[in-house]
Parts: sequence; structure tokens; C-alpha cells
Amino acid sequence: MRLALVLSRVRQDEKLIHEALADRGLAYDQLFDSEVVFDLTKPEKRYDSVLIRSISQSRGQVCATVFDATGALTLNSPSTMAVCNDKILTTLALVKAGLPSPRTLVALDGPSALEAVSQVGYPAVLKPTVGSWGRLLARVNDRDAAEAVIEHKATLGSYVHSVFYVQEHIAKPGRDIRVVVIGGRAVAAMYRVSDHWVTNAARGAHGVNCPLSGEAARLAERAALAVGGGAVAVDLLEGPNGLLVNEVNATMEFRECTEASGVDIAGALVDYWLEVARGGRDG
Repeated sequence: MRLALVLSRVRQDEKLIHEALADRGLAYDQLFDSEVVFDLTKPEKRYDSVLIRSISQSRGQVCATVFDATGALTLNSPSTMAVCNDKILTTLALVKAGLPSPRTLVALDGPSALEAVSQVGYPAVLKPTVGSWGRLLARVNDRDAAEAVIEHKATLGSYVHSVFYVQEHIAKPGRDIRVVVIGGRAVAAMYRVSDHWVTNAARGAHGVNCPLSGEAARLAERAALAVGGGAVAVDLLEGPNGLLVNEVNATMEFRECTEASGVDIAGALVDYWLEVARGGRDG
């Protein structure tokens, strides 16, 4: 099999993948997304399967789409990546699957966004529809704060700020739950613990082992299936009435979850990649 690993840079996650590939004696090409050039007029199948590890969502999406067009099986698939990379598509997919999620409204204009916040109630959370690592999130506790944030976003004027994604604020117990789902099966989980209301590792949260309870595992597996399957990280919130699915990440960072859980996530990812490469994608 001809395999390729597409990445932006070699982080600790990619080093773990390198080790897992070496342990299995697998040959592969390593491609940096900053260096690839695609000839769309002469598509050529160079690989049987490609593992996408781009940090940039847009670069990863392009690589998955073009390699898929050549006949290569990609992990994740272009469709899964497209859904996960857009919070509107993610929310619609979760709701269609009947999964519990925070109440979410979308508005396309400043006054409408302010009305959406009023409908959700204070405090509310405003998020960009694209992006990761907890960037550009804002919790607004009253109308004055909402007006200031919405006016600021509207003035910036870019696509990222022109769509207002408004979500109810869930009073988390100082943590959320990240569950890694690979090939339809929850394989590891961790609590992301932080004093800050944003519990992303990029914002200072630290990982603590979370036993994979039946409820969390089942909910995460259903969420992964809802967005198209593959290898994803599902973020769950502990709400007053039970668990809620918050987000699904298509290019997951797993080093901290590996350390917290003791699970060889890189090995599970590479083993599933081989299944995909052999045509055994099962969601």
C-alpha cells in the first residue's frame, strides 16, 4: 500500500504517529502541506490512503478533497472534515441525529444577533463558526457586553465575524470531557480541567483521566457517526440535565489524552488508518 502522512509540522502528536508507524514496519511518505502542489487538470492517484494532520483547517480540507478526488481514501474523509470544521454544520448534524446539545441560534446581522442573545438568555456564548483552540470565544453576561462584542465583530467585517453563532452558556463544573472515537468506537477519554470557563488545552486546561462510562462513550460514538465517522474527538459538557455534545474535532490533538488515559491513541489511529487503506472504512 502507498501511504502518505500530510502534516503542518512535527508536533508531539505526529511523533507518536511516527513511532506507531515504525512499530508496525510501515513505509509512508511524509508531506508538509506548505509544500504540496496539486495539478487539478491532471489528477494522479499517487497514494492508496492519506492521513491528514494539517493544523490549518482550510489546508487540511483542501488536501483531503483533492486526494479523495484522485481515488485515495483519506482519514478523515472530506465530508467529515467539512462538517466538523463548520460549527453550523456540526450542530445541524447533531440535532438531526437527536443528540443533546446546547441551544444554539445563528444570526447574520448585528441587531438580529442581539435578539438571538436575548432569546438564549444571559450569560450567552458567541463563537466563530470556524476555528479551534478556543480562540475568539466570548461570554457575555448582560446586554451591554453583548452590544459591545457584536458591534466589535460587525466592525471587523471578515467572514469569520459576519456570522453570529450564539449558544447558551452551560455552567460546567470546572471541566469538560473529551472522548476520542476511532472507527466508531470510543477508545479514550479525559477531563479537561481549568479555572477558566473555556476548557481548551490551548487556553491552559490540563488533562485528567476520565473513565469511559457507558453514557459518555455511547454519546460520543453517536456524535462521531452523526458527522460522518472516522477518527474524531468529541467534546462533551456536563449540564444540569445530563451530558451535552458541544463540538466534534476532525483533526484531533491526542498527546494529552494519551498521557491522561494511558491509552495508545496513536497506535489505535494507525491501525484504523490501515483498515481505511484496505477499503474497510466503517465509520
